[in-house]
Amino acid sequence: MVDLKSRMDITQVFCDIDDFCLGFESTWKQAHLPQMNGEKLSRCRMCMSEIMTIVIGFHSSGYRTFKEFYTLQVIPQWKNAFPNLVSYNRFVEVMPWSLMALCCYLHTRRGHVTGISFIDSTPITVCHKCRATTLKVYLLCLLRFFSFVKLTLRRSPIVELNL
Repeated sequence: MVDLKSRMDITQVFCDIDDFCLGFESTWKQAHLPQMNGEKLSRCRMCMSEIMTIVIGFHSSGYRTFKEFYTLQVIPQWKNAFPNLVSYNRFVEVMPWSLMALCCYLHTRRGHVTGISFIDSTPITVCHKCRATTLKVYLLCLLRFFSFVKLTLRRSPIVELNL
């Protein structure tokens, strides 16, 4: 496997996320619902900022799967930066715990909305256009899509079409 170099400074990203998590965790504990009787919160050796840093590192790394990124990049090369690394299976178990904090962090780092947006309009080819009419599955998907659009347009109070 080709070693993919990350385009970001992992230390700078971690410091920024850790500063955010210090304030977020105290606010989250105050606003969080009380714990139910008998509910156990399992502990993890890694803190939330470390988990979020690894997740952001994956999305900027260029690896196609998270398992490749974690086993080929994080464990061998980031072991010194994250001394309390857990196994891949355990990391996948604890990763959802950081989702709310990650969404809030990314929301705070969002740029100013100018009203100008770019959309990638590259077509995704399902099959060659000459074979598209002979494939039954493709035709079934098209029929379902167009019947859904037709039904949606019919029910819409704004658009009045004679279909």
